[in-house]
Amino acid sequence: MFDHVTIRVTDRGASERFYETILAELAVEETYRTRTFTEWDDFSLTGADDSNPVTRRLHAGFVAPSRDHVDAFWRAGTEAGYTDDGPPGLRPEYGEDYYGAFLLDPDGNSAEAVHHRGVRRGGIVDHVWIRVADLAASKAYYESIAAESGFRVAKELPGRVAFKSVRPDGGDFSIVEGEPTEGVYLSFARD
Repeated sequence: MFDHVTIRVTDRGASERFYETILAELAVEETYRTRTFTEWDDFSLTGADDSNPVTRRLHAGFVAPSRDHVDAFWRAGTEAGYTDDGPPGLRPEYGEDYYGAFLLDPDGNSAEAVHHRGVRRGGIVDHVWIRVADLAASKAYYESIAAESGFRVAKELPGRVAFKSVRPDGGDFSIVEGEPTEGVYLSFARD
């Protein structure tokens, strides 16, 4: 489902250091770099400009091969001085065996390392949560492109709609009611 997720950042060097620090603990290495962007598999970052605003209010969950990797992700981030947004632990509200830890990137976006039985195979981005002003309109939009993009509505909760890939290696995303996410680029692979 995800082809790639790209965020726009205020300070490219600071954001690269953050993501290099935490993704290394998940056994993820940089795959490509140019003067304009840096990429780790299906996740990349680039600088913001007047036409492309800084990414704000995004949550990205990265695949962790084990719970030990989740712990190492959080420990490396907090020891490097990055902001803790939730220590490692079980999160039963997301699934019986869902284990995650959260940090904030230099622009305040939530980065999570996650391990669970259904964790995505075939990419490093397990899931993305984007905030939207009109949940019903956003749900209708994403449902309209679902067949072409390889996902379906999986769960509806108050204030949130979760979409799941029809493929086990595709990842998932949620739209969450709130102040809208800005400056993120999601590209879906055609199923």
